[in-house]
Amino acid sequence: MFVIVAPLLDFDMGSAATESNDTLLGNGVVGILAETCNMWERRAPLTPSHCARLLLGGGNRTRVNRIIVQPSTKRIHHDAQYEDAGCEISEDLSECGLIIGIKQPKLEMILPDRAYAFFSHTHKAQKENMPLLDKILEERVSLFDYELIVGDDGKRLLAFGKFAGRAGLVDFLHGLGQRYLSLGYSTPFLSLGQSHMYPSLAAAKAAVIAVGEEIATFGLPSGICPIVFVFTGVGNVSQGAQEIFKLLPHTFIDAEKLPEVSAAWNLSKQSQSTKRVFQLYGCVVTSRDMVSHKDPTRHFDKADYYAHPEHYAPVFHERIAPYASVIVNCMYWERRFPRLLSISQLQQLMKSGCPLVGICDITCDIGGSIEFVDKSTSIEKPFFRYDPSNNSCHDDMEGNGVICLAVDILPTEFSKEASQHFGNILSKFVASLASMKQLVELPSYLRRACIAHDGRLTSLYEYIPRMRKTMIDLAPAKANPSPDKKYSTLVSLSGHLFDKFLINEALDIIEAAGGSFQLVRCEVGQSIDDTSYSELEVGADDTSTLDKIIDSLTSLANAHGGDDDARKETELALKIGKVNECGTGDTVDKDGPKILILGAGRVCRPAAQFLASYRPDDNNTDQIHVIVASLYQKDAEEIVEGIKNATATQLDVADIGGLSDLVSQVEVVVSLLPASFHAAIARVCIELKKHMVTASYVDESMSNLSQAAKGAGVTILCEMGLDPGIDHMISVKMIDEAHARNGKVKSFTSFCGGLPSPAAANNPLAYKFSWNPAGAVRAGKNPAVYKFLGEAIHVDGSSLYESAKGLRLPELPAFALEHLPNRNSLIYGDLYGITKEASTIYRATLRYEGFSEIMATLSKIGFFDAANHPLLQDANRPTYKGFLDELLNADNISTITTNLNIEASGGYDDELIARILSLGHCKEKDIAVKTVKTIKFLGLHEEIQIPKDCSSAFDVICQRMEQRMAYGHNEQDMVLLHHEVEVEYPDGRPTEKHQATLLEFGKVENGGSTTTAMALTVGVPAAIGALLLLENKVNTKGVIRPLEPEIYIPGVCNVVT
Repeated sequence: MFVIVAPLLDFDMGSAATESNDTLLGNGVVGILAETCNMWERRAPLTPSHCARLLLGGGNRTRVNRIIVQPSTKRIHHDAQYEDAGCEISEDLSECGLIIGIKQPKLEMILPDRAYAFFSHTHKAQKENMPLLDKILEERVSLFDYELIVGDDGKRLLAFGKFAGRAGLVDFLHGLGQRYLSLGYSTPFLSLGQSHMYPSLAAAKAAVIAVGEEIATFGLPSGICPIVFVFTGVGNVSQGAQEIFKLLPHTFIDAEKLPEVSAAWNLSKQSQSTKRVFQLYGCVVTSRDMVSHKDPTRHFDKADYYAHPEHYAPVFHERIAPYASVIVNCMYWERRFPRLLSISQLQQLMKSGCPLVGICDITCDIGGSIEFVDKSTSIEKPFFRYDPSNNSCHDDMEGNGVICLAVDILPTEFSKEASQHFGNILSKFVASLASMKQLVELPSYLRRACIAHDGRLTSLYEYIPRMRKTMIDLAPAKANPSPDKKYSTLVSLSGHLFDKFLINEALDIIEAAGGSFQLVRCEVGQSIDDTSYSELEVGADDTSTLDKIIDSLTSLANAHGGDDDARKETELALKIGKVNECGTGDTVDKDGPKILILGAGRVCRPAAQFLASYRPDDNNTDQIHVIVASLYQKDAEEIVEGIKNATATQLDVADIGGLSDLVSQVEVVVSLLPASFHAAIARVCIELKKHMVTASYVDESMSNLSQAAKGAGVTILCEMGLDPGIDHMISVKMIDEAHARNGKVKSFTSFCGGLPSPAAANNPLAYKFSWNPAGAVRAGKNPAVYKFLGEAIHVDGSSLYESAKGLRLPELPAFALEHLPNRNSLIYGDLYGITKEASTIYRATLRYEGFSEIMATLSKIGFFDAANHPLLQDANRPTYKGFLDELLNADNISTITTNLNIEASGGYDDELIARILSLGHCKEKDIAVKTVKTIKFLGLHEEIQIPKDCSSAFDVICQRMEQRMAYGHNEQDMVLLHHEVEVEYPDGRPTEKHQATLLEFGKVENGGSTTTAMALTVGVPAAIGALLLLENKVNTKGVIRPLEPEIYIPGVCNVVT
């Protein structure tokens, strides 16, 4: 969702910047190629919505005047959709100055004197693509390679790695069910289809979740357990595969624990042959688990391994493979490294009874780390069976051996999401590329991605001809003295040389110091997660210059070195010299527009990240500088940590003088503080004529400021979060589109809820809190009113939970949900202009099914009573058990005579259930059973004293909920928003039902920190609102909601991206 594209270093493009007089470069006409490399390739570099945004933005702003799309009947988005977005459909792209695609086009499609952008796979001198590069040079084409566009962190911005991992694992699970069936076992995997069989990634995930629910409920046959998935590597491919795996009931274990798990299951199988197993095991391994140093006194060192792989021996076949059911291979391999599994090792493993069932080789590394994988497979035939006993391959699933998936075009199976993801980022660069007449006009991160221009390689890629001559020569290197230089030395570089542009930085260091280089040997990684190896003969006229070069290279390696304690991967290692400490300082450019964020809650960081990473279309405009202010400096510093263009400051908003001083220095204020602070902040903004954004509802105190804001020419944009916010924008967009078609809204329903992800919904209520639960519990007592079939339905707060109804969404069949009416739905009829025409107007809160009946019972027991309870006023504090006894005693009968024996091993549950039923707190036994499980889960039966700060039953249950229902480490929350609009037409056209669904999961970063889905869907819309105000795209003044097209059209587009 967040893209940072700050430039790294500027490089001189030399004479390559000279322009041809008859070029079409910079004419603002963009062509989109029809993909021809593979029948399954359905991705597009830009979706119709991206094209519409570029075209509707106007040529002056986006610098894109026309978009011509080559027709394609297999592209995921139909030609008509592009036409509707304002594009032209034509085979002829001769009028286009910029032509973009995904994969390499056919050579005859390369037109002269134009700019092309696609994955060319040429910058590493890949032999099979050198004819393409020759054609590019012959036709004087400016070639931009997506793989070379990197952010300020050195990471590629345009890649499909996670989609390969996601699709690969879904496909493998599909085949795994068939393989197990051929072995005599029926498993839930059998019901799963391949990735391309689902209309969306969400639908595929829902199907996997459904498989997981079946495993959790009915289990797997013990004869095939434990099922252990081993994932190699920790990059994007592995993360994508693990993302799918985590939708199944699972436990991750460390590599050293594999023998213990295997031994425990072997003992279990001997005693319980019919036992069912309700989970899978996962294990993530890296290089340190695959090899060991040949010197037993030496430990594994990643930098040493990359530089001297000959010092290490393979151990994967001894330590990991004997316990694996499935190996998910996500790491690229080079010939200088030991194989993951050789044919002879696999043969020995299978003879000794290894449980290995299959290989999911997402890397599709032919003849690579898994030796027997000597061919790729296709989407239509994704598997082959390898029989180690006779070293033979077969196309069926039945027989001896292991199955293998090796599809080399996996991301296209999720073409819609992959194209959307890709276009979200690419569309930010198209304006610059489409208007570029000279390379020097481009920002450095795009200049660095230009391989060829005006018939020549740009200076960064002049090493390619030398690489073509010496590519993958693994014989011992001969001495090759550098030309015209007196002194030379051999420098060995290994790591992320190409995907993070470290090779360019190294060569720049050499040339800047007056040295020269000759490429002696090179091994290149083929994906973002792979490492490369190069040997350079570096020369200089004197030893002092050479020493300076070596010192600078050593410093570069140190800056990109690894840290085992911090789990930081080594990005660059040198064979020569000692790596010394070298710090690099970050400087923050505080020039340019500034936005102030008030607050330090969870929603602030996504807002700050979005704004700080935004790059204006106008390259002459400075990036936004974000200031985060909080009552405590430390809290603000935690929000901005690691975010460039962001600083932290301390501020007490009650100090109007200090607040005014800070507001006066910025263009827009985003208040993410509690709603009670907004009015005071808004008054300061109005006085200083600064725009403001909040995510809170418009209350009376804010509404009263509208006229003053209009008079000052100030916009106070409120309700710009999730609910309210995203729900407004999607709702009004759907309704306005219906009205534009002369339709009338017959019914409007909106469902929204913040929930735990299915994997985290692991308590009886299937609900968790990332904040104090008091507010959510109180919301369960709010009255509600809505309109249904023309009748106003009133729901009293005391019976809100009883009004809950079940909900199933066809596109998310695995989610068992329920909905409760959300306060006053009728006011939205007025806001959306549908009061007179809609017979049904209903807004609801979502929960997982079963939540409301338990909460209703807890409420009737008395746990939600906020009045001071006599038992909690004494100095002698009761225990939770004693207090529970008191609440479950009818008519305050003495607890001495009716004390529940909650310590009794057999009667505890039955006694509690009977009491709840006899007191009429619920009518059905199964609800009472679930309530008792919840009471026990919350520890409301324990012989522990209740804290002194609990004075009411409400305090007690909120305290226990906060302790027992918090999100655990790496657990994800989920936001689900679903709108349904039924439209009827006076002219007799059939009634239409339109739906919109937003599903967002919390993000777990590599470092283990989690950004919640709720924080993302509240913080990002607020930031989008601030951006619209900063760029003067909102003309309406006063206190407003996001109900106008000038807000909701770009708002929805940005939220989707």
